[in-house]
Amino acid sequence: MKKFIYLFIAIGMISCKSEKTYNIGQVLTPKGEVLIWLYDETPKHKASFTQLANDGYWDTYTFNRVIPNFVAQGGCPDTPEGFNDPEYLLEPEFDKNLRHVYGAVGAGRDDNPKMLSARCQFYIVQNKNGLSRLDDKYTIFGKVIKGMDVVNTITNIERDSTNKPLKDISLDVNMVKMRASDLEKIYPEGLRVK
Repeated sequence: MKKFIYLFIAIGMISCKSEKTYNIGQVLTPKGEVLIWLYDETPKHKASFTQLANDGYWDTYTFNRVIPNFVAQGGCPDTPEGFNDPEYLLEPEFDKNLRHVYGAVGAGRDDNPKMLSARCQFYIVQNKNGLSRLDDKYTIFGKVIKGMDVVNTITNIERDSTNKPLKDISLDVNMVKMRASDLEKIYPEGLRVK
């Protein structure tokens, strides 16, 4: 009996070690956790988000613009500096299959003619009907797979006339590894396309 138990434990340990893991974006806020699936179809934006998260870039920033039935936007403020630094600009990566649906994560930008993304800024679509008017104008590079209740809370907090929250909603953005079995529970469609 003991040999059987030890064998069972050993097999379990081996299967846990060999289980595939995925890199998932994690946004920790005072209102809760948001998990983001990053799309392979937008490799430059995915790599940029991953690098900035790993560097702790956003950890001194906040959700600086929140609008109910529109978006929660975080990162560098809407200033010329945030949109002019070539280090923080990316060519757009539009994909006809990635749309501005509820929970989509996109890259902010100003009105530049090349539609370059400001990689220092991201937003989450909070409108349950989506925002199709933004399709093919702003790059969608991810999707919230857990935490839209948190995003809904954030977009409905008290804000000033520029849609900046009256009380800062801080960001702690990280990349976390998630096992396939855990991911299957919250975002099975992500595994089906792999």
